[in-house]
Amino acid sequence: MSVVLSTASVPARERLAYWHEAISQTYDQLASVRLEVSTPTDVPYQGTLVADHIGSVRLATTDSDPLQVRQTTRGASGADDDYISVCLQDCGHLVIDQNGSQALLQPGALTLFDTNRPYTVTYPAAFRMHVVQIPRWMVGVREADLRGLTTAPVRADTETAALVIPFLSQLAAKAGSHPPHLGDLLARNAADLLATLIAERLDRRVPDTGTDAATTALRLRVKAFIDRHLADPGLSPQTIADAHHISVRYVHRLFQTEDTTVSRWIQHRRLEACRCELSRTGRSIPAVTAIAHRFGFTSPSHFSRAFRAAYGMSPREWRTTAHHSSTL
Repeated sequence: MSVVLSTASVPARERLAYWHEAISQTYDQLASVRLEVSTPTDVPYQGTLVADHIGSVRLATTDSDPLQVRQTTRGASGADDDYISVCLQDCGHLVIDQNGSQALLQPGALTLFDTNRPYTVTYPAAFRMHVVQIPRWMVGVREADLRGLTTAPVRADTETAALVIPFLSQLAAKAGSHPPHLGDLLARNAADLLATLIAERLDRRVPDTGTDAATTALRLRVKAFIDRHLADPGLSPQTIADAHHISVRYVHRLFQTEDTTVSRWIQHRRLEACRCELSRTGRSIPAVTAIAHRFGFTSPSHFSRAFRAAYGMSPREWRTTAHHSSTL
């Protein structure tokens, strides 16, 4: 169900303070940092924020008067570190200052945004913007690769970008109208498209080292394939190699730079997917065994041992802790 936050019924002198709380409520990690919200005019501020989720993907659409938002401290480490934030500009434009660089985001473009590092975002005129937050495990991109793309504007200047930008924009704009039973499938599609777009941008960013860029892009495609097939108990280096027309030996080489093996990566992704599902709240919550089976674990005892080894507690203990934290 969508959450609508609006300044319409708030006294004029309290609206900026209310908007600060609205932003913090929507993007949990911002509640723990120093955030400054200001407006360039004396006209009473007006803004509306609609937040929703589709499967494991978070979405928010903001309609707002001119605004400036400054985060002056580094974000606290937590659950929101596991999300990749995508900003899509619908109307108006914004200027982002982060990591020592400045970027202009115009209508029809998107950018990847890091909410855990200090930044200043300026909206000089009224605007409409969508934010899509996708769990990092669903995209399978390394932090080092992602950092180089942060705040860089992405326009619909390739066939891939021309496909991804409208899809994510419509996904956010119509979040409340998507049938619940299609939520996980739409979330998966969004993650796959974003992974493809990131792979394309990495190829374009380092043209003089084509071999490395092509390897990085292939690694992202392989990771996306793994995430799409986590439910298949038969997922293996051989099935991955066959699907990408490469040798099993080359599949193993793709993961050597990350100090892991293909099998360990598959298990890591399965555990991350289960951990995310176990943290979700709502009326219809699948049993722990059902979640394990859904992501490719055929043995409940093996799943429980692997989960405890990775996170220091059993799946049921994790669920209880996560649900208790959400009610505080």
